[in-house]
This record gives sequence, structure tokens and C-alpha cells, in this order.
Amino acid sequence: MGYHELIDTHCHIQSIGQQTGEAATRELWASAPGLTADSVVTDALSAGINKMICVGCDLADSELAVQFAGDHTGCYASIGIHPHEAAKALADPAVLPAFAALPGKHKVAAVGECGLDYFYENSPRRDQIKVLEFQLALAQRSNLPVILHVREAFEDFWPIFDSFGGNIRGVLHSYTDSKANLREAIRRGLYIGVNGIVTFAKLPEQLEMYKSIPLERLVLETDAPFLTPVPFRGKINEPKQIRTVAEYLAGLRNEQIDVLAQATTDNAHALFDL
Repeated sequence: MGYHELIDTHCHIQSIGQQTGEAATRELWASAPGLTADSVVTDALSAGINKMICVGCDLADSELAVQFAGDHTGCYASIGIHPHEAAKALADPAVLPAFAALPGKHKVAAVGECGLDYFYENSPRRDQIKVLEFQLALAQRSNLPVILHVREAFEDFWPIFDSFGGNIRGVLHSYTDSKANLREAIRRGLYIGVNGIVTFAKLPEQLEMYKSIPLERLVLETDAPFLTPVPFRGKINEPKQIRTVAEYLAGLRNEQIDVLAQATTDNAHALFDL
């Protein structure tokens, strides 16, 4: 292996083989029946991915993540209500109070993924904004970082984020946007999450954006089971593929792999207090 440990700052492995939690994720895991939660964690640890953050997308999924982190070495939980799930969360008056009780649980490292998604707009924008503001306030009260999902919505997102006074730390997960919004994120002290998309990105401006992320603000993620990197496209993604992402990104950025591995691991430790 020859180089430093790596950290997967964003995966959804808590729903492997489960009947609750975010449906699309569970269905994708179910399409690979040979995989078990234990085998996925073991394979990651064997590949030198020593820590994984299991990211919730709704209340049930977040509760699963908390339970999973407690039961598995190297795993931590992030509790989140994804913007796609915002309308459902607001429709049930029991959801937000139950969600607000989760930050005190063992091995909860972050709030999210939360944010705004105007590409799909599966929930009305006003609902997305309300649920984002709720989670940012919860993170601020709990002194936890946030994992942010922002897609084609930065115009609304930045004023909301800024309204919390600049003392929220976090990461823009699966970042693929412009260098201009990258600059805005760096100016606010946010980290940038890069995953397997980088291995099949083709647009020159996108590749330039990846090259320009400051090393001290870069963290790695898989978004497993989604976004499998080249050359494993067509297979289910797993946290062990962080190594593939790291090696490709180091080549793209003309950096030594051990330098990138050390820096991204240190960044993840600092952001999530692992």
C-alpha cells in the first residue's frame, strides 16, 4: 500500500440489507446481494480506509447511521434530512423534534447531508430552505460541522449560510460547481468533498476546478453506493474505492499520493473531530 490511511467522509453503508432508511440507496445495495455491511466495512479497513462517515438522508436513515456507527469499528454517523426529503419531514410534526434529539448520541460527527437541490426540486424550495435552516441551527447549537448538498442553488444558499454569522464549519459534498463558487466556499472556510465523479469528468473547466481546490481544504468521499469511480463503473461503489479516487486525483493535480493522502486525512480529522 505504501502510504497513509484514508478517510471516506461520505458514504451510505448503514442501509445495506435494511428495510428502513432512504429508499433509492437501499434498493441499490439490494442489487448486489453478495455485499453485507460487515464485508463492506472489513474490505474498507483492509484497504487502509480507517474511518468512514455514514451519512443519513432522513430521520429513519439517520437513526440507522447512529446505530451502525455504534456497532462498527471506524464508523461515525452524520444525521441529516436531504433536501429531497424536506417536504416529507415537514408533513409529520413528530419528525423534527425526534431529529433534534440525535446530536447527543454516541459517535455523531456531523449534521447532514442537508442543503438545497434545485436541479431535481423533489421538495418545494420553501420547504428545502426551512429544513436547511433548521439543520444549520441544530449544528450551531450542537457545535457540529455540516455536510452540505447544494445543487444549482448557490444563489439562495450563500445568504442563508451567511445569516448564521460565519461560525458554521462544514463541507460542500460532491462538489462539481464553478471556480467562482469554489472561491466563495473557501472564503467562508468550508471544505470541499471530491468523489468518483472526478474520474469521469470531461469538461476542461471542471477539471481545472478540481486542480484549483487548495489542498488544505480538500476531503475525499465515495457517496457509496453511488458514483463509482473509473475503472469500476457499473459496479456498486464502496468505501474501499476512496483509494481509487485519491490516486486519480493526485495524478490530476500532479501531487504525490502520500502528500494528498496525509492532507485529506488530516483535514477530515480536523473538520469532524475524529
